[in-house]
Amino acid sequence: MVRRMFSVIRLTRHLTVLATVAGSLGFLAQGLGAANRSVPKVDREVPRNIIFVLADDHRFDAMGFSGHPFLETPNLDRMAKGGAWFPNAFVTTSLCSPSRASIMTGQYAHNHNVVDNYNPLPKGLIFFPEYMQEAGYDTAFVGKWHMGGNIDHAQPGYNHWVSFKGQGTYWPDGRGTSRKVPQNSYDGLNVNGKRVPQKGYITDELTDYALDWLRSRKGDKPFFLTLSHKAVHADFVPADRHKGQYKNKKLPLPKTFVKGGKNFLNKPRWLQDQRNSRHGVDFAYNLPDFDLNAYYTRYCETLLAIDENLGRLFKLLKERGLLKSTLVVYMGDNGFQFGEQGLIDKRTAYEASMRIPFLMHCPDVIQAGSVIKKVVANIDVGPTLLETAGLPTPKHMDGRSFWQLAKGNDIPWRDYVLYEYFWERNYPHTPTTHAVRGERFKYIRYHGLWDTDELYDLLNDPDETTNLIFEPVHKETVAMLNKRLFELLAESEGESLRLAPDRGPTFPKRHPQRSEAADFPKQFYGTRE
Repeated sequence: MVRRMFSVIRLTRHLTVLATVAGSLGFLAQGLGAANRSVPKVDREVPRNIIFVLADDHRFDAMGFSGHPFLETPNLDRMAKGGAWFPNAFVTTSLCSPSRASIMTGQYAHNHNVVDNYNPLPKGLIFFPEYMQEAGYDTAFVGKWHMGGNIDHAQPGYNHWVSFKGQGTYWPDGRGTSRKVPQNSYDGLNVNGKRVPQKGYITDELTDYALDWLRSRKGDKPFFLTLSHKAVHADFVPADRHKGQYKNKKLPLPKTFVKGGKNFLNKPRWLQDQRNSRHGVDFAYNLPDFDLNAYYTRYCETLLAIDENLGRLFKLLKERGLLKSTLVVYMGDNGFQFGEQGLIDKRTAYEASMRIPFLMHCPDVIQAGSVIKKVVANIDVGPTLLETAGLPTPKHMDGRSFWQLAKGNDIPWRDYVLYEYFWERNYPHTPTTHAVRGERFKYIRYHGLWDTDELYDLLNDPDETTNLIFEPVHKETVAMLNKRLFELLAESEGESLRLAPDRGPTFPKRHPQRSEAADFPKQFYGTRE
């Protein structure tokens, strides 16, 4: 019976893909050859205006209201106080392009097949704004696209387009960086097909474009605006007005920062080895004099402009009488590690990497100060915003709408969310990873290497200090979560691994005088089976 059910699901997905390929010509959805994305309306919802603000690499705890020791984010605090905060929000792949593809398609990486930052976009992808545009929304995209390599041409689903290639740059002259960042671009902006020079600090300039579009709109169509920031992607460069604001502050070192001893007990070999790599604290970005504390304070300073510009959006909405009725959504596309498990950057299934801020503000329907602890993910964004627009979730999407949860309604919800990351030759330190994360437990399974898996009890160990994978008392939990992992993969047709061509630079170096290679876990040694 189960096999028959999965066969029906697979057939439905294959038919959806065929329909997509047959009708997905053109870049702007209103252009020649645009596919028909019309879907029936959801009767109970009146389409409302939506602003979706996406930050880059904003980790879950880098907000004032969440208890940060010094970072000031009054406008994010305002969103949380006046709206809903989802403290258990995650990405299903913690890497720029795959995560953004999951947001835009509502699919896991194993279905949209965007698994790195360098390869071209697969053909036939459907982006959720296409449905909104077809339903009569006025749509705009402003900011970082970063899917399909160094491209910035207009994508389906948007009437108005402002973007830049790859990672872009904080300042047009490149000042403020401490290293060369792969895929940085100094080619300016693509504004509706015209090349326009970047004039100033990117976070301010993108917000200027977004506000100009909102002010210039005519007619009574509902609008959907995506403001996608470059910030706070590394290499962090704050606005001049914020530079040095936190120079005397100290990064609270995470509990798992310590090298060796109890911190390494039962931890995977690859994790210990990655400490001495481009994404480890011993040789971060392969810089000989990397200063983690200075790097972190620059990160916090760079976030300040995002928060300030969020305030500019709220100010305009208030001036136009739209603040109460407009849904404003804020999220990060990934987290970021600052010493957790001895690592920096992202890609892993640890909390600092996969957990993100997620806020929703719409006083007409969302109760102020709501804290919703259900596990939600980036694959749910498309379905949620579509329901807000009065549209159903397309069948090919893996995510689910949590719009009713945001409004305080009780609906059946998932027990675990699936996480996946596919090994990249560019950054060979992190293995192919699959995980399931629920409200209490996280199980992490590694693929293609001789190493140990991981189990964490997040209720009692939120910092992931103790790997419980070898504990007899948790043997049944491990078996249950392993089974649940493969159920989620089967349900979403994720039983095959995507193999993409090698593109872009590689960074395999270790420092010869720093951390040595790790030994196998002691449980792997023995003289008999």
